[in-house]
Amino acid sequence: MKRLVLFIIMSCCTSVACMAQRITPSLTVYHEFKPAVINLTDGRKLKQPLANIFLKNSSLLYMKGTQAMEARMDNILSVEFDNRTYVKIDTLLAYQVDTVGNNALYCAEQIDFVAYRQTVLNNHVITNLSVSDQVSSTTIDLEDENDIHFPIINLYFFRLNGEFIYVHERNLSRHLSKEKRRMMKTIMSLDNFSWNNKDMLLKLLKAIE
Repeated sequence: MKRLVLFIIMSCCTSVACMAQRITPSLTVYHEFKPAVINLTDGRKLKQPLANIFLKNSSLLYMKGTQAMEARMDNILSVEFDNRTYVKIDTLLAYQVDTVGNNALYCAEQIDFVAYRQTVLNNHVITNLSVSDQVSSTTIDLEDENDIHFPIINLYFFRLNGEFIYVHERNLSRHLSKEKRRMMKTIMSLDNFSWNNKDMLLKLLKAIE
């Protein structure tokens, strides 16, 4: 089921590449690594003095000596930083945007590598975007580091009646009754509706809760 959900997410991401909201010169959410509390599925809490969120795949990074390491996500439940808490949804770390009653909207941020490759194809050389156990600090070899600009995609999820659901028409429709699908269509018909507009998604969540 998880593989199916992630396949749907990646398929939908390809279709919304042009909707990236911002660009960043960083591979991480935070400019500098900082303390975090990692909550594990077995109830343990681990304090990590230097941690960050990897924008490559919305995973957890931590420093081991001078090397940035990508954490295994299997047993991670959530990660608490000083300004926000990230919850693991499938294999992604997402933060809570806002709540609507007992339900909520979550967001996971990722680099849109499809759009990035298209942008830099002619003058940049990507040397190692496939990172496994160890994350090198020199994953990209550029002629001029000042030219790095990564487009970011926001992947939104509803926590609806205790279940996390990727927010996209095709996926969301399968979880809604006929009447709630009709209400979703009504919200979608609004002029300023976008699947990347958090205010409209909150309005949608209120309509279907």
